[in-house]
Amino acid sequence: MAAVSVVETAGRGDVEVRGVQYDSRKVSAGDVFVAMRGGTSDGNDFIDAAIRKGAAAVVTDSLERFVDLRAQQPELALALVDRESNGGRRALAEISSAVFGAPEKMLKVSAVTGTNGKTTTAFLLEQMLRSVGRKCVLLGTIETHVGDVVRESEHTTPESRDVLAVFAEGVRAGCTEVVMEMSSHALEQERVWGIPVDVAMFTNLTQDHLDYHGTMGKYASAKAKLFSGVGAEAPRVAVINADDDQGNFMRGFAQKSGTAAVWTYGYRPDREYGLPDSYAEDVVLHAGVTRFSWVSPAGRAIEIESPLTGRVNVYNLLAAATAALARGLSLAEIASAAKGLRQVPGRFEVVPGSRDAGFTVVVDYAHTDDALKNLIALGRDLVKERGGRVITMFGCGGDRDRMKRPKMGGVAGEGSDLVVVTSDNPRSEDPMTIIEEVLVGVRETTVECLVEVDRRAAIAVAIRAARVGDIVLLAGKGHEKTQTFAEGVVHFDDVEEAEKVLREIGR
Repeated sequence: MAAVSVVETAGRGDVEVRGVQYDSRKVSAGDVFVAMRGGTSDGNDFIDAAIRKGAAAVVTDSLERFVDLRAQQPELALALVDRESNGGRRALAEISSAVFGAPEKMLKVSAVTGTNGKTTTAFLLEQMLRSVGRKCVLLGTIETHVGDVVRESEHTTPESRDVLAVFAEGVRAGCTEVVMEMSSHALEQERVWGIPVDVAMFTNLTQDHLDYHGTMGKYASAKAKLFSGVGAEAPRVAVINADDDQGNFMRGFAQKSGTAAVWTYGYRPDREYGLPDSYAEDVVLHAGVTRFSWVSPAGRAIEIESPLTGRVNVYNLLAAATAALARGLSLAEIASAAKGLRQVPGRFEVVPGSRDAGFTVVVDYAHTDDALKNLIALGRDLVKERGGRVITMFGCGGDRDRMKRPKMGGVAGEGSDLVVVTSDNPRSEDPMTIIEEVLVGVRETTVECLVEVDRRAAIAVAIRAARVGDIVLLAGKGHEKTQTFAEGVVHFDDVEEAEKVLREIGR
């Protein structure tokens, strides 16, 4: 524990440590158990359980528990860390680094933060790096990749112990690169303490997570921590969306924090800074084709063509391509990789068989007003030529930022021809209470609106309302495979449910 800044120690000082855990259920003999107070539970309540399972040492952020344990078990190796300075999470990161052999120092980390676009940008950058033979670790909302091994992710950004365990697995597998999403929660809570980021990306900031952060200013400040380094040096390169309202704030923060190079990307010139360092010209958008001339920080243009769809993916491509350039790929290598990029699961995912019915059904993770607005705009572009309609089905999550509910309702009503409002992980809240708050925004528009609280039935209502040339947008859950209610969690997959309805229609 020499690497950990502690307030006080007690007990044996010659303990052999075999592992580290913060979850008492996972403790094995010889582990260090790090007990810290969290947002919903306190690890200090589970110290006794960890000791019974063989914990060889305990690190606690509770003075009361430290004093009790010192008196009751004088031979137990103990360390007290300062709760006010987030000592528990910092200790977890430092001990984990020591236990796993400091894998974070053997990998080049590219990290992306932002309200929307994190997952897609991370997926695209990883594909670009892999295209030139680099073996990668990917940590994100949907999947975790270690080289060629793929598994589902439990969290966007796990606790530091779990992040570093994956890093160590990556080192053993011969990986040299990490691409990871860093959420505002993880940055604020210092779950990424001590991870040196080489290339840091900011996609955008729109209203979300105010149930946690309180204000947009605090939300932005949490995101900005990526550019100062969290217990590590500032990134070598920052890649920032200049078109976003918070772009200049992030740019200034990165520059003040000592980032060596700050590259901006976007479409339009900024009044203060002029053209971005990385931007798109002559953009051509069709279903399944995005093409533009990319003017890069390298100073010359090259044509980028990708099978991705929509204006929002121009931003995602610019972010990923600029980061790939920062990681040493040539313009030609990036352009070649772009041609073979795969779409991300649950991000504008076309449901198989829907086009056979004469219309298109799309599943998308859009769960903020900005993301929903972009999704609907993309849907409108795709049906414009054939005069089709946009049918949008969505809901809002329970126990989350309530202020965005009427905003999402207004966005859906303004952009759609038919809106179906339903449930989306109501959690402990009454689903109809959530829907009523969404309808406040919908009713400010003139759109036709249907309400169906059961999401399975709502998917059927939306799809059965479609005519030839229409697009049906099933928004909010994307890649998710569950639905969370007060009574518990059940299996639920928007794609599966949509496929069932399409099969019934085709009979």
